[in-house]
Amino acid sequence: MAAATRIRWFWLSLGIVVADRATKLAIERHTPEGFHRTIIPRLIYLVHSHNPGIAFGIFAEAESKWLRALLIATSIVVIGILSWLLATGRAGGLRSRVGLALILGGAAGNLIDRLLRGSVTDFFEVWLGSYHWPAFNVADSAISIGATLVVLDLLLGRRHPTGESRNP
Repeated sequence: MAAATRIRWFWLSLGIVVADRATKLAIERHTPEGFHRTIIPRLIYLVHSHNPGIAFGIFAEAESKWLRALLIATSIVVIGILSWLLATGRAGGLRSRVGLALILGGAAGNLIDRLLRGSVTDFFEVWLGSYHWPAFNVADSAISIGATLVVLDLLLGRRHPTGESRNP
C-alpha cells in the first residue's frame, strides 16, 4: 500500500479531532457546566458535563492522583500503536482501516481534553425509556463506531489462507 494511500487515514483522524474540539469548545463557551436541554423529548439531550474517568463515567468517582497520569499514558500508547498500524499498512481490511482511524481520532480528541482540563467534556445524553446512556461526545462516538467497524471486519472480512491450510 502506497504511503499516500496510508496518509488518508490520518486525515480522517484529524477530521475527528477537529470536529471533537470544535463541538467541545462550543459547549464549553456557550453553556454552563450542568446545562441540560431537550433535543428530542425522552430521547436525546444536550448537556454540559465533565468526566475525569474513562468511557461512560467508569472511574469518574475515583480520587486517585495516579488515575489521570495512567489514562494519559494509556492514551499515548494506544495512539502510538494505532498510528503505527495505519502508517505501516498493517491495519487489515478497509473497515478496519476506517475503524482504526476513527478510534485514533477519538483517542486523540479525548487526550487533548485530559491534558488541558484533567477531564473529558461530554455533551450528548441519550435515554431509551428508563435506560440512561451516560453522556458522551464526538470522540466517544468515533471510538464506538470505529470499534464496531473493526469487529465487523474481523467477523466479515476476507479470509486469508494460513500456511497449514495450503499444505495438505
